[in-house]
Amino acid sequence: MGSLRLPEREVSLADVGCAYYRRPTMFDLPAGMSEQVRRWAAGEARIGLGGVLSALPRWLNHPAAIAAAEYKPVQLAHARACGLIVPDTIVTNDPTAAATFVTHAGRAVYKPLTPTGITEADTHRVVFTTPVAVGDVDESVRLTAHLLQEWIDKRYEVRLTVVDDVFLAARIDAGSNDAAVDWRADYEALTYTPLPDVPPCVRAGVSALMGRLGLRFGAFDFVVTPDDRWIFLEINPNGQWAWIQDATGLPIAASIADALTRENR
Repeated sequence: MGSLRLPEREVSLADVGCAYYRRPTMFDLPAGMSEQVRRWAAGEARIGLGGVLSALPRWLNHPAAIAAAEYKPVQLAHARACGLIVPDTIVTNDPTAAATFVTHAGRAVYKPLTPTGITEADTHRVVFTTPVAVGDVDESVRLTAHLLQEWIDKRYEVRLTVVDDVFLAARIDAGSNDAAVDWRADYEALTYTPLPDVPPCVRAGVSALMGRLGLRFGAFDFVVTPDDRWIFLEINPNGQWAWIQDATGLPIAASIADALTRENR
């Protein structure tokens, strides 16, 4: 019961068919609060308003499901259980364990566990996937958790956007050395090609993974090897999609709109 009221409009909670969670902003609290009171008020607003909204029955995706699915070790464990192929991976802050893993992998990469990046001196930079050699492993590994993964030789990569039962796949070919390691590092060097089909085994594994994670939307990243194996890298439960739609014409926005207005989910 009740409603959400803004100066511009009002909506009854009973009339909300589905909620779409995508990059909410911070609360705009009144001026004059001390920092302690501001933090307390923001927390109360988040749990109060967030709690009311979280009680709505239909989401794309529910914030709690997004939060749980963002843990990369959870993704990898569930993906493997669902039949998807995943790279050998270690999460550690032990330099010896890290060096041993890199040695056995032959070629390895470091991947950040969070997407936030680093802001220093008013400059923000994203931490991309980075090749790691044994000589790169030192005592600084002890400072925090690190995710190391075996390097997978790739023919191309795939961004697979899934909305309910709709699978929209795009092939990504890298045209530079930086993009070949992490395509986010050089968007200008990328070419995109819509893929008409997803291998049935991959489709089955992805559907099972979405079910395990309680998701209706997911942006998946795969590497396709020279022998055509699809290797699961990660799923972003709240990932970007407009850029890939613009580049390929894939009907992602229409699929999201359909999902938000579907009555049986």
